Amino acid sequence: MLLGKQHSSGHRGTQLTRYARDTGRPSAGDRTNDARTEDAPAAPSRWLGRRHLMAAYGAFGAYAVAAAFVSGGRDQVWAIWAACGYAVALAMLWCWRSRRGRMAAVGVSVALAVLAPLLWLSVAYPLEDGMVVIDRSAGLLLHHGLPYLAADQVTSWLSYNPYLPVMTLFGLPNAAGVGGLAGNSGVWIAIGTVIPLAAAFWIEMRPRGYDALLATAVAVASPVVGLNLAVITTDPPVLALILLALALAARPAASPEAGRTSWITAITCSGAALGAACDLKSTAWLAVPVLAAMVAARDGARAAGRFVAAVAVTAVVLIAALAPAALTSLRGANALVQNSVLFPLGLTHDKTPAESLLPGHLLTALGPAGHVASVGLLLAAGLGIAISLVVRPPRDVPAAAWRLAIGLTLMFLLGPQVRFGYFIYPLGLVGWLALTGASRGPRRAPRAADGSSTAAPAAGPAGPAARPAARSRR
Repeated sequence: MLLGKQHSSGHRGTQLTRYARDTGRPSAGDRTNDARTEDAPAAPSRWLGRRHLMAAYGAFGAYAVAAAFVSGGRDQVWAIWAACGYAVALAMLWCWRSRRGRMAAVGVSVALAVLAPLLWLSVAYPLEDGMVVIDRSAGLLLHHGLPYLAADQVTSWLSYNPYLPVMTLFGLPNAAGVGGLAGNSGVWIAIGTVIPLAAAFWIEMRPRGYDALLATAVAVASPVVGLNLAVITTDPPVLALILLALALAARPAASPEAGRTSWITAITCSGAALGAACDLKSTAWLAVPVLAAMVAARDGARAAGRFVAAVAVTAVVLIAALAPAALTSLRGANALVQNSVLFPLGLTHDKTPAESLLPGHLLTALGPAGHVASVGLLLAAGLGIAISLVVRPPRDVPAAAWRLAIGLTLMFLLGPQVRFGYFIYPLGLVGWLALTGASRGPRRAPRAADGSSTAAPAAGPAGPAARPAARSRR
């Protein structure tokens, strides 16, 4: 008994010494209160479960069947292939209940709803107008250092290149003389979409590699992305890079050590990804103030400044590499603005013949006054979004994604030269949140059960009320 009492007293003295030594240090809970644990696994998304996948594929199939009856041309070809793919995937999900069955079913849907119609349309149909523009711009870049025609060289609306310089990359294989599918810009657009999209899911959902692969396949096979890849539009790679920027920005900026500042962080990589998206198409520009406001509210003004600097530096470097004449001559700069800014807004002499029933386009069809009204409403919507970012900035990535989806929806509804295909952006953002489970809020490290060997010990002393209880247990 005496030995036991002496050991207890010595242990209590050791505890008191440790408490005195740790006084004033922040506890482990305080250090991680405002930041998510980077290595904490993301909460599994219910949309990757078998029943939810069956519901999703039922909706996909219903859309494809309806499109097969009401659409025509390329869209109808995709719809026929996709309806078959979704039906087969749904049957496999019904009969094959294992994880392997889910992956196999989704893989079949990718093959039949994306790869098969993409290859069919690439071989059996002439190039889309957009792909003709991209191939021509790549040739102009190789020969003249600028992927745009000057104002005095424009002869019709097809003479304009509404894309920004990075889009020219997809046409370089064709301009270099590569033939067949290897030189098809649509195939390279598909590759340039899947790679950053897979990276976005992997970063957001790690270490759940199976779920990240499954989510990527579901996203690619869905009508939102799959239709645009199969009929070859230029929006999927822009959306993929925006999602990659969101996934990278989900990791809060670490507090820099004294005297040391690293510029290669998740936040600056997010800015670089968004800078590349902004150099593909102007539809990505709204993501810059939204994500900058989120980073400022969560990590502070310095982190937001590094994010914006990464966006700007990436954009300028890519323009210098892919449209050098735009930075070295006034004629080149004017051509870039005419093609990629004024033409999409309908402010040039030749306008796109694309039709839609969206409010902004209907206003523009009324004449000059309607066009002014559409541009005015678009500016008003932009001002409203800016005010909301100042008054109530988003404080995490899900909130930023929702704010961006709402802002883009308003801009597409009110823009003068907008088609329905642009809604791939808000729909893609919402789908990404659903597939990753990010809409449930920030991930945190799982709390270990009482008595578990993985429970983190408290770094500070127990409270006054806890000490007597601890002594009584001893």
